[in-house]
Amino acid sequence: MLQGKSRWVPADWCELAGFDQDDWFEGWGAWVRSCERAGGIWAAVCPQVRGLSIASVQEQRDWLRQNFRPYRIESLQGDNNGTLTGYFEPELPARRVANSEFSVPLYRPPAALTAQGGQGRKPWYTRKEIDTLPAAQAALADRVIAYVADPVDALVMQIQGSGRLRVQREDGGSQLVRLAFATTNEQPYRSLGRWLLDQGLVRDGSWPGIKAWLATNPQRQQELLWSNPRVVFFREEVLSEVDSGSGPNGAQGVPLTPQRSIAVDPQSIPYGTPVWIVSAGGQTSLRRLVLAQDTGSAIVGAVRADFFTGWGAEAADLAGRLHQSAQMWAIWPK
Repeated sequence: MLQGKSRWVPADWCELAGFDQDDWFEGWGAWVRSCERAGGIWAAVCPQVRGLSIASVQEQRDWLRQNFRPYRIESLQGDNNGTLTGYFEPELPARRVANSEFSVPLYRPPAALTAQGGQGRKPWYTRKEIDTLPAAQAALADRVIAYVADPVDALVMQIQGSGRLRVQREDGGSQLVRLAFATTNEQPYRSLGRWLLDQGLVRDGSWPGIKAWLATNPQRQQELLWSNPRVVFFREEVLSEVDSGSGPNGAQGVPLTPQRSIAVDPQSIPYGTPVWIVSAGGQTSLRRLVLAQDTGSAIVGAVRADFFTGWGAEAADLAGRLHQSAQMWAIWPK
Protein backbone atom coordinates (compact mmCIF):
# COMPACT_ATOMS: atom_id res chain seq x y z
CA MET A 1 0.00 0.00 0.00
CA LEU A 2 1.10 3.59 -0.58
CA GLN A 3 1.83 5.75 2.47
CA GLY A 4 2.53 9.25 1.19
CA LYS A 5 6.06 9.24 -0.21
CA SER A 6 6.66 5.58 0.64
CA ARG A 7 5.39 2.15 -0.28
CA TRP A 8 4.56 -0.32 2.49
CA VAL A 9 4.87 -3.97 1.49
CA PRO A 10 3.30 -6.65 3.74
CA ALA A 11 6.02 -8.74 5.36
CA ASP A 12 6.40 -11.75 7.64
CA TRP A 13 7.64 -11.38 11.20
CA CYS A 14 10.61 -13.60 10.35
CA GLU A 15 11.96 -10.81 8.13
CA LEU A 16 12.57 -8.62 11.19
CA ALA A 17 16.13 -9.64 12.04
CA GLY A 18 16.70 -9.79 15.79
CA PHE A 19 13.03 -9.41 16.67
CA ASP A 20 13.17 -12.13 19.33
CA GLN A 21 16.41 -10.85 20.85
CA ASP A 22 15.66 -7.17 21.52
CA ASP A 23 15.10 -6.45 25.22
CA TRP A 24 12.87 -3.52 24.43
CA PHE A 25 11.87 -2.13 27.82
CA GLU A 26 12.86 1.41 26.73
CA GLY A 27 11.24 0.86 23.33
CA TRP A 28 7.89 -0.01 24.91
CA GLY A 29 8.26 3.00 27.19
CA ALA A 30 8.75 5.20 24.12
CA TRP A 31 5.55 3.74 22.67
CA VAL A 32 3.67 4.58 25.87
CA ARG A 33 4.90 8.15 25.50
CA SER A 34 3.63 8.30 21.92
CA CYS A 35 0.26 7.26 23.30
CA GLU A 36 0.12 10.61 25.12
CA ARG A 37 -0.61 12.08 21.67
CA ALA A 38 -2.51 9.16 20.21
CA GLY A 39 -5.00 9.82 17.48
CA GLY A 40 -6.68 7.99 14.64
CA ILE A 41 -5.97 4.26 14.59
CA TRP A 42 -3.74 4.49 17.67
CA ALA A 43 -6.47 5.79 19.97
CA ALA A 44 -8.03 2.32 20.09
CA VAL A 45 -4.70 0.54 20.51
CA CYS A 46 -3.05 2.66 23.18
CA PRO A 47 -5.05 1.46 26.22
CA GLN A 48 -3.65 -2.02 25.56
CA VAL A 49 -0.15 -0.65 24.99
CA ARG A 50 -0.29 1.02 28.41
CA GLY A 51 -1.69 -2.09 30.06
CA LEU A 52 1.05 -4.26 28.59
CA SER A 53 3.80 -1.98 29.89
CA ILE A 54 4.05 -4.26 32.96
CA ALA A 55 3.88 -7.47 30.91
CA SER A 56 6.86 -9.62 30.01
CA VAL A 57 8.72 -9.03 26.77
CA GLN A 58 7.43 -12.36 25.47
CA GLU A 59 3.82 -11.38 26.24
CA GLN A 60 4.37 -8.10 24.40
CA ARG A 61 5.83 -9.89 21.38
CA ASP A 62 2.93 -12.37 21.31
CA TRP A 63 0.41 -9.54 21.44
CA LEU A 64 2.14 -7.77 18.55
CA ARG A 65 2.16 -10.90 16.41
CA GLN A 66 -1.54 -11.49 17.06
CA ASN A 67 -2.75 -7.94 16.48
CA PHE A 68 -0.27 -6.26 14.15
CA ARG A 69 1.46 -6.83 10.86
CA PRO A 70 4.90 -5.65 9.77
CA TYR A 71 5.25 -3.72 6.52
CA ARG A 72 8.57 -3.34 4.77
CA ILE A 73 9.09 0.35 4.02
CA GLU A 74 10.30 1.06 0.49
CA SER A 75 10.71 4.02 -1.78
CA LEU A 76 8.09 4.46 -4.49
CA GLN A 77 10.65 2.87 -6.82
CA GLY A 78 10.84 -0.27 -4.65
CA ASP A 79 14.16 0.32 -2.85
CA ASN A 80 14.15 -0.77 0.81
CA ASN A 81 17.71 0.38 1.55
CA GLY A 82 17.92 3.78 3.16
CA THR A 83 20.10 5.95 5.34
CA LEU A 84 20.46 6.25 9.09
CA THR A 85 22.09 9.27 10.71
CA GLY A 86 22.14 10.43 14.33
CA TYR A 87 21.34 13.47 16.42
CA PHE A 88 21.71 14.31 20.09
CA GLU A 89 20.97 16.91 22.75
CA PRO A 90 24.05 19.04 23.49
CA GLU A 91 24.78 20.21 27.03
CA LEU A 92 26.88 23.35 27.48
CA PRO A 93 28.01 25.53 30.38
CA ALA A 94 26.53 29.03 30.11
CA ARG A 95 26.23 32.43 31.77
CA ARG A 96 23.39 34.92 31.86
CA VAL A 97 25.81 37.85 31.53
CA ALA A 98 28.55 37.94 28.92
CA ASN A 99 32.20 37.99 29.94
CA SER A 100 35.56 37.40 28.29
CA GLU A 101 35.01 33.62 28.24
CA PHE A 102 31.26 33.37 27.65
CA SER A 103 30.42 35.76 24.84
CA VAL A 104 28.45 33.77 22.25
CA PRO A 105 24.70 34.53 22.53
CA LEU A 106 21.81 32.12 22.10
CA TYR A 107 18.60 33.96 21.27
CA ARG A 108 14.86 33.93 21.66
CA PRO A 109 13.05 34.72 18.38
CA PRO A 110 13.15 38.37 17.35
CA ALA A 111 9.85 40.21 17.45
CA ALA A 112 9.71 40.32 13.64
CA LEU A 113 9.42 36.52 13.55
CA THR A 114 6.80 36.22 16.28
CA ALA A 115 4.49 39.13 15.47
CA GLN A 116 0.99 38.13 14.43
CA GLY A 117 0.14 38.75 10.83
CA GLY A 118 3.62 37.89 9.59
CA GLN A 119 4.92 41.45 9.92
CA GLY A 120 8.58 42.11 9.47
CA ARG A 121 11.32 40.94 7.17
CA LYS A 122 11.12 37.31 6.00
CA PRO A 123 13.37 35.51 5.43
CA TRP A 124 15.18 37.21 8.27
CA TYR A 125 18.84 38.17 8.37
CA THR A 126 21.45 35.51 7.59
CA ARG A 127 23.97 34.31 10.16
CA LYS A 128 26.62 36.66 8.73
CA GLU A 129 24.21 39.60 8.76
CA ILE A 130 23.22 38.89 12.36
CA ASP A 131 26.89 39.01 13.32
CA THR A 132 27.70 42.17 11.36
CA LEU A 133 24.68 44.41 10.70
CA PRO A 134 23.69 46.95 13.38
CA ALA A 135 19.98 46.61 12.48
CA ALA A 136 20.02 42.86 13.10
CA GLN A 137 21.98 43.24 16.34
CA ALA A 138 19.58 45.93 17.56
CA ALA A 139 16.61 43.63 16.90
CA LEU A 140 18.23 40.95 19.08
CA ALA A 141 19.56 43.19 21.82
CA ASP A 142 16.91 42.11 24.36
CA ARG A 143 16.47 38.55 23.08
CA VAL A 144 19.54 36.87 24.59
CA ILE A 145 18.77 33.80 26.72
CA ALA A 146 22.34 33.07 27.76
CA TYR A 147 25.94 33.10 26.57
CA VAL A 148 28.15 30.09 25.79
CA ALA A 149 31.88 29.95 25.21
CA ASP A 150 32.30 28.38 21.77
CA PRO A 151 30.53 29.55 18.58
CA VAL A 152 30.93 26.09 17.04
CA ASP A 153 29.17 24.50 20.03
CA ALA A 154 26.43 27.12 19.69
CA LEU A 155 25.98 26.20 16.04
CA VAL A 156 25.86 22.49 16.90
CA MET A 157 23.03 23.22 19.36
CA GLN A 158 21.16 25.09 16.64
CA ILE A 159 21.61 22.27 14.15
CA GLN A 160 20.40 19.71 16.69
CA GLY A 161 17.39 21.93 17.36
CA SER A 162 17.57 21.86 21.16
CA GLY A 163 19.98 21.48 24.03
CA ARG A 164 20.72 21.83 27.70
CA LEU A 165 22.47 24.71 29.40
CA ARG A 166 24.13 24.44 32.79
CA VAL A 167 23.83 28.07 33.84
CA GLN A 168 26.04 29.30 36.67
CA ARG A 169 24.17 31.19 39.38
CA GLU A 170 25.45 34.12 41.42
CA ASP A 171 25.81 31.88 44.50
CA GLY A 172 28.26 29.64 42.62
CA GLY A 173 25.78 26.84 42.02
CA SER A 174 24.23 25.99 38.66
CA GLN A 175 20.80 25.54 37.13
CA LEU A 176 20.05 23.09 34.34
CA VAL A 177 17.65 24.45 31.71
CA ARG A 178 16.56 23.22 28.31
CA LEU A 179 16.49 25.30 25.17
CA ALA A 180 13.74 24.02 22.89
CA PHE A 181 13.35 24.85 19.22
CA ALA A 182 11.19 27.95 18.64
CA THR A 183 11.75 29.01 15.02
CA THR A 184 14.44 29.87 12.49
CA ASN A 185 15.44 32.92 10.48
CA GLU A 186 13.86 31.09 7.52
CA GLN A 187 17.14 30.94 5.66
CA PRO A 188 18.24 27.67 3.98
CA TYR A 189 20.33 25.20 5.95
CA ARG A 190 23.80 24.57 4.53
CA SER A 191 25.95 21.72 5.83
CA LEU A 192 29.37 22.75 7.10
CA GLY A 193 30.70 19.31 6.23
CA ARG A 194 29.41 19.60 2.67
CA TRP A 195 31.00 23.08 2.34
CA LEU A 196 34.36 21.66 3.36
CA LEU A 197 34.01 18.61 1.11
CA ASP A 198 32.99 20.69 -1.91
CA GLN A 199 36.11 22.80 -1.54
CA GLY A 200 38.33 19.75 -1.18
CA LEU A 201 39.41 20.81 2.29
CA VAL A 202 38.54 17.53 4.04
CA ARG A 203 37.73 13.92 3.23
CA ASP A 204 35.69 13.45 6.41
CA GLY A 205 32.64 15.73 6.58
CA SER A 206 31.44 14.42 9.97
CA TRP A 207 31.51 16.62 13.06
CA PRO A 208 34.76 15.01 14.28
CA GLY A 209 36.21 15.75 10.84
CA ILE A 210 34.98 19.35 10.95
CA LYS A 211 36.48 19.91 14.39
CA ALA A 212 39.78 18.36 13.31
CA TRP A 213 39.94 20.79 10.37
CA LEU A 214 39.11 23.74 12.63
CA ALA A 215 41.91 22.74 15.02
CA THR A 216 44.43 23.29 12.23
CA ASN A 217 42.62 26.21 10.54
CA PRO A 218 41.27 28.39 13.38
CA GLN A 219 41.66 31.55 11.28
CA ARG A 220 38.89 30.27 8.96
CA GLN A 221 36.34 29.49 11.68
CA GLN A 222 34.16 32.52 10.97
CA GLU A 223 34.15 31.80 7.25
CA LEU A 224 33.03 28.25 7.97
CA LEU A 225 30.25 29.32 10.33
CA TRP A 226 28.93 31.91 7.88
CA SER A 227 28.67 29.24 5.17
CA ASN A 228 25.44 28.15 6.92
CA PRO A 229 23.02 31.11 6.79
CA ARG A 230 20.35 29.45 8.96
CA VAL A 231 20.02 30.47 12.62
CA VAL A 232 17.77 28.69 15.10
CA PHE A 233 16.03 30.60 17.89
CA PHE A 234 15.02 28.94 21.12
CA ARG A 235 12.59 29.09 24.00
CA GLU A 236 13.77 28.32 27.51
CA GLU A 237 12.13 25.55 29.54
CA VAL A 238 12.59 24.59 33.16
CA LEU A 239 14.29 21.21 33.38
CA SER A 240 13.19 19.28 36.44
CA GLU A 241 15.05 16.28 37.81
CA VAL A 242 12.42 14.03 36.24
CA ASP A 243 12.58 15.81 32.88
CA SER A 244 16.37 15.59 32.81
CA GLY A 245 16.04 11.83 32.32
CA SER A 246 14.34 12.31 28.95
CA GLY A 247 15.16 14.10 25.76
CA PRO A 248 13.39 17.17 24.41
CA ASN A 249 9.93 16.99 22.91
CA GLY A 250 9.99 15.80 19.32
CA ALA A 251 7.69 16.94 16.56
CA GLN A 252 5.01 14.52 17.81
CA GLY A 253 4.94 16.51 21.04
CA VAL A 254 6.30 13.82 23.39
CA PRO A 255 9.74 13.52 25.06
CA LEU A 256 12.32 11.63 23.04
CA THR A 257 13.80 8.42 24.42
CA PRO A 258 17.55 7.89 23.90
CA GLN A 259 18.24 5.20 21.29
CA ARG A 260 14.52 4.43 20.94
CA SER A 261 13.22 7.56 19.16
CA ILE A 262 13.79 8.38 15.52
CA ALA A 263 13.10 11.38 13.34
CA VAL A 264 11.40 10.49 10.06
CA ASP A 265 9.71 12.06 7.09
CA PRO A 266 6.09 12.19 8.33
CA GLN A 267 4.88 11.95 4.74
CA SER A 268 6.38 8.45 4.68
CA ILE A 269 5.94 7.27 8.28
CA PRO A 270 3.23 8.81 10.50
CA TYR A 271 4.22 10.03 13.95
CA GLY A 272 3.67 7.46 16.66
CA THR A 273 4.35 4.47 14.42
CA PRO A 274 6.43 1.65 15.96
CA VAL A 275 9.26 0.83 13.57
CA TRP A 276 11.64 -2.11 13.48
CA ILE A 277 15.01 -0.86 12.32
CA VAL A 278 17.98 -2.90 11.15
CA SER A 279 21.26 -1.14 10.50
CA ALA A 280 24.86 -2.32 10.53
CA GLY A 281 27.93 -0.19 10.00
CA GLY A 282 31.19 1.03 11.40
CA GLN A 283 29.58 3.03 14.20
CA THR A 284 26.84 0.78 15.57
CA SER A 285 24.69 -2.25 14.88
CA LEU A 286 20.96 -1.87 15.47
CA ARG A 287 18.16 -4.42 15.50
CA ARG A 288 15.51 -2.85 17.64
CA LEU A 289 12.09 -1.38 18.18
CA VAL A 290 12.02 2.41 17.79
CA LEU A 291 9.24 5.01 17.59
CA ALA A 292 8.71 7.64 14.91
CA GLN A 293 8.45 10.72 17.10
CA ASP A 294 10.32 13.54 15.40
CA THR A 295 11.35 15.04 12.08
CA GLY A 296 13.95 17.40 10.66
CA SER A 297 14.55 19.50 7.58
CA ALA A 298 17.16 17.03 6.29
CA ILE A 299 15.05 13.94 7.00
CA VAL A 300 13.33 13.45 3.66
CA GLY A 301 12.34 10.26 1.90
CA ALA A 302 10.86 6.85 2.51
CA VAL A 303 13.66 4.88 4.17
CA ARG A 304 15.31 7.73 6.04
CA ALA A 305 15.74 8.06 9.81
CA ASP A 306 17.68 10.16 12.29
CA PHE A 307 18.48 8.19 15.44
CA PHE A 308 18.26 10.09 18.74
CA THR A 309 21.38 9.05 20.64
CA GLY A 310 20.71 10.97 23.88
CA TRP A 311 23.00 13.52 25.53
CA GLY A 312 26.55 13.66 26.82
CA ALA A 313 29.94 13.05 25.18
CA GLU A 314 29.27 9.47 24.00
CA ALA A 315 25.93 10.44 22.46
CA ALA A 316 27.56 13.39 20.71
CA ASP A 317 30.36 11.24 19.31
CA LEU A 318 27.96 8.57 18.00
CA ALA A 319 25.59 11.12 16.48
CA GLY A 320 28.45 12.98 14.82
CA ARG A 321 29.80 9.86 13.14
CA LEU A 322 26.64 7.90 12.39
CA HIS A 323 25.92 7.60 8.68
CA GLN A 324 25.12 4.11 7.46
CA SER A 325 22.55 2.06 5.57
CA ALA A 326 19.31 0.92 7.18
CA GLN A 327 16.13 -1.03 6.53
CA MET A 328 12.85 -0.33 8.30
CA TRP A 329 9.53 -2.07 8.89
CA ALA A 330 6.40 -0.28 10.12
CA ILE A 331 4.42 -2.22 12.72
CA TRP A 332 0.76 -1.48 12.01
CA PRO A 333 -2.55 -2.76 13.43
CA LYS A 334 -4.29 -5.46 11.41
